[in-house]
Amino acid sequence: MTEIDILKFALNQFADLSAEDFELSTSFWHQKEYKKGEYYNQHKSVCKYLGFITTGVFRSYIIDNRTSEEKNIFLYSKNQFVVTFKSFINQVPCDYHTQAMTDAIVIYINITDLLLLYKQSHKWETFGRLLAQEAFNVAIRRTESFIFQTPEERYLDLIKYHPDIFNHIPLYHISSYLGIQGPSLSRIRKRISGK
Repeated sequence: MTEIDILKFALNQFADLSAEDFELSTSFWHQKEYKKGEYYNQHKSVCKYLGFITTGVFRSYIIDNRTSEEKNIFLYSKNQFVVTFKSFINQVPCDYHTQAMTDAIVIYINITDLLLLYKQSHKWETFGRLLAQEAFNVAIRRTESFIFQTPEERYLDLIKYHPDIFNHIPLYHISSYLGIQGPSLSRIRKRISGK
């Protein structure tokens, strides 16, 4: 399967876009390879692209003004969209960095082309609504996880939404994402593997 075939299949699963619907967009999609450490979008720049990851892992993070520590906010992995959504939709500067954590391949579309598709097709308009719902759900799930879940429950959710993540990124990034220290992550992993 080529990258574009993977994307076509994923969009069909996500928004029921048929082959004909997808055909409207084929000239708008572009492919980019990212090296580990390369930025998808940087703090204070405007996100102009919606990306779909065919290989690799990305993170969105902030730098704590008090401690200069990097804190991971979101993780994006294979077969997921990568986008700084508030910046993308409103075309305003982004509040955080989004960076490749591994070498990665992304197929992306420009906001201008996506808006044109929304006008051309009801199915693409539906895609936009579903994309907004998904972004909202990810943000709410992430926020509520720190209010309602234990670190162990957040860890289990991480495995559910990013099943291969442990094969690709260092544990200190996972600790940062979960909001815990390294030794706590080790204890959680040991407890879960013993169950």
